[in-house]
This record gives sequence, C-alpha cells and structure tokens, in this order.
Amino acid sequence: MTKPIVHRPRRLRKTAALRDALQETSLQLSHLIQPHFVKDGTATAKEPIPGFTDIFRWGVDALSKKIEVDKDRGVKSVLLFGETPSDQKDEGGSAAYADSGAIPEAVRKLKSRFGKDLVVFTDVCLCPSTSHGQCGLVKNGEVDNDSSLESLAKVALVHAQAGADFVAPSDMMDGRVGAIRTLLDQQGLGQVGILAYTAKYASAYYGPFREALSSAPVGGDRTTYQMDFRNVSEAIKELKLDENEGADMVMVKPALAYLDIIAKFRQKTKLPVVAYSVSGEYEMVKQLARHGMADEKKMVIENLTAIRRAGAQLVITYYASEIAEKGWFR
Repeated sequence: MTKPIVHRPRRLRKTAALRDALQETSLQLSHLIQPHFVKDGTATAKEPIPGFTDIFRWGVDALSKKIEVDKDRGVKSVLLFGETPSDQKDEGGSAAYADSGAIPEAVRKLKSRFGKDLVVFTDVCLCPSTSHGQCGLVKNGEVDNDSSLESLAKVALVHAQAGADFVAPSDMMDGRVGAIRTLLDQQGLGQVGILAYTAKYASAYYGPFREALSSAPVGGDRTTYQMDFRNVSEAIKELKLDENEGADMVMVKPALAYLDIIAKFRQKTKLPVVAYSVSGEYEMVKQLARHGMADEKKMVIENLTAIRRAGAQLVITYYASEIAEKGWFR
C-alpha cells in the first residue's frame, strides 16, 4: 500500500495571490540605485557607449532631465561616475579632485534641483583621471597604497562639498575609508556618509564599464589591490576593517557570482549591505534577450530578487531606469 503524502509544499503554490502573500523577498524601486556616467563639458550630451546597450554618457543638463523623469517614476537614488577627457589625465589623477570636474558639477546641479528628494552617491577613485589607468598613485612601477590616500580623500572632500549624500570609494586601497572619514569630519562634513566598496573583486565582468570611462589600466591589471575571486575570508577581513574605519554602508561587487559573499556580509554586520550588479551582468541579459534566448523582464526580476534574497538591502543596477519606465514591478 502506498504511504499517504502528508506534506505537500505545492499547496502553498496553488495561485498567484497565495504565492504573493507568502513571498519572503520583496523587490521595489526604493531598493535600487541607478548608475550614471557624467560627461565633462557638454551639458546637453547624450552619448552612446559602445558595447553598453542603452547606457549613455550624459551632460549635466541632460542628466538632470533624465533623473527628473526617473525620480517621478520612483527611482530616487543615483550613483555618479565622472568622465575625464584624455588631455586632462595625468599621473596623479589631479582632475579627479578638481572642483570644476564632471561629478562636482553634476552633484551641485542635482542637489540644487531635487534637494532631499534624491539620494546622490558619488564614486571616489583615481582611475578615470590617471594617465596609467590605475586606481592609485604609481611609484616605481607599482600602485603605492599610502601615498594614494591623501588624493582619494581630496576627491571625496570635493564631492561632499558639492553636496553628495554619500561618497563611495572604489579604489580598494587599504585605509582609505578611515582617511576619508577623518578629512570629512575635520572639514565639518560629518553628515556625509561613506558607502565603501568593501569586497570589490578583480572580476572579468567589468568590460563595458571600462569602455564608459576609458579607465582600463595601461598595461598590467588591478589584481594587487582588487580582491582574488577565489577568496572568502579576505572579504570578511575587509568588512571588519571598513566597519572600524567608519563606513556607513558596505558593498559587494560584482553581485551574481558573489551571492555567497553577500549572504556572509548580511550575517556578519549590522550595516546596510549593498550589492553592485555590474555592467557585464547587465549586458549578458541584454544580449540573451536580443537573440530571443531569454524573457528579459523575467530574468531581470529573478536576478535582482536573488541578490536581495542573498541579503542585499540595496542593489546598484543599470536596469533601474528601465524597470521604472516599463513598470516591470507593477
């Protein structure tokens, strides 16, 4: 005689209404941060980026109009990256902390127009402005950690003075969170938060992004400071260091290949955990959809839900604007 089936999990999956009522992971526009690339000089620019579908370099005025539309649709957080023209790049990346640079100009414009209705994060790094493309200063052929900290802190200070809500150091130099926190506090900017790129892995998923800012290193790579993708305990060490140095939020980058790291961060810290779903993750979905091999909406929602399920409170994604425009969460 066949033994009766007592436990039937399918009873809880019978209808969409029941599945919605029992969902464990929510996904809303308020959980998403839209990255934007700011073009230096041309206020009205909307410049396509080769190999980066439907992503643009924006002039300050054009970006302001774009963000107004997105904000009205529910996307109220942005992360800004600034372009440095090639003729302004130098070995020290001095353009990165110029008050007239693309990011400070954009921050002033956006905060003047939207005030507290828009949360502005700014990327803090030297690589878009250095002639060698490295994220820190180079001495004797190597990226020198300690001499880079002052320059990185100066970049953060310029962004904070322009009105950024959070500065986000992405360089992976040891001690940079502490250096930035100290300088901001000394300058009376203690209210400006730090979103630390805490576990930023040396990843193959960054290709389209580097095209966006022309920031690929000239010879060599970034494996001496970005993290080894084979390691976990290293990420936990970085987490504790960033907590102790004054980070307000911590980030894992990339996201999909590092769901285990996101989950461990959620277990180990009380700080908000942010995950960056990077350009390679975005473009893979775009290409699958373009070739009729995936339902784009369903795949995007599944990916973002997985990142949230792993433990990320916020997700940086190039899909935020499109999700809002097309009403995919409705």
